[in-house]
Amino acid sequence: MKKIVLTLSIFCFTFFYSQKNQNYLQIGYASICCGPPSDKPVMSYLKEFKKKNQIRSMEILVQNGLGREGEFNVYVATDALTKNQKSRLIRGLYATVSNQNNKRAQNSSGMVNFDSAVVVHHTDLDTKNLTIYKK
Repeated sequence: MKKIVLTLSIFCFTFFYSQKNQNYLQIGYASICCGPPSDKPVMSYLKEFKKKNQIRSMEILVQNGLGREGEFNVYVATDALTKNQKSRLIRGLYATVSNQNNKRAQNSSGMVNFDSAVVVHHTDLDTKNLTIYKK
């Protein structure tokens, strides 16, 4: 009986603490008329950041289906990063997003929105359309 209780408690503990990331940065892709812009610049920056800082895994979530024209959000987990890494990530994301917005066609292309002050918690995420980014 003690072994069963011990095994069950270990299983419950592991299951309860399996979700480590609780805080996410939100990057929103909005559309004006012809669909949202590509996520390629931001994703390539995140891939480069991960490689440069030797981060084993970086959780990136995508939430699709937010509008008629394919608007979506990208969430980047920040709990596994140090304070210095997080500040470098935010600075790099600002630069990447502003560069992408400056290069867009003003009347026909969508915008990328990023605000580091907006921290989304895991409990605030709508899991209905949420998937893990795998590319």
